[in-house]
Amino acid sequence: MRSRDVFLISIKPLYAYQIFRGTKKFELRRNVAGDIPSGSILVVYASGNVRAIIGEFKVGRVISGGARELKKKLAGERTGLREDAWHYVKGASKAMALEVLEPRLYPRKVTLEEVRRIIPGWSPPLSYKRLLEGDPLYELIVKKLRQLVVDQA
Repeated sequence: MRSRDVFLISIKPLYAYQIFRGTKKFELRRNVAGDIPSGSILVVYASGNVRAIIGEFKVGRVISGGARELKKKLAGERTGLREDAWHYVKGASKAMALEVLEPRLYPRKVTLEEVRRIIPGWSPPLSYKRLLEGDPLYELIVKKLRQLVVDQA
């Protein structure tokens, strides 16, 4: 997987752990800043009281449109999305639903404090950002975490 296919995404802990338990099958995003292509890897930063990089998942289908359009397109599917998740995109003219495939918790989480010891002043994205080769977070932390997952397989 090339780094251009890897993104860091911030997710509230409740929803992040639903992904890793396998109950949440789609992640919703509003005000889409750029496309996340199918097949990408999303590295999950659990925000809130966790404040740590905890795992990753592969993106299956990417469904774009307004909030109502997304809800119609996903009607009848087992999305694992509760009504409060839909509230997040309510009224959005641009939103996307990212299908969650192969969710994997890392063998250890890396806290915000640990990241900042390596990369002073680092802050997680409000929504998501692409991780490119040469990005200190990608090179010094994410690559190593991803390798731990491969080594365990």
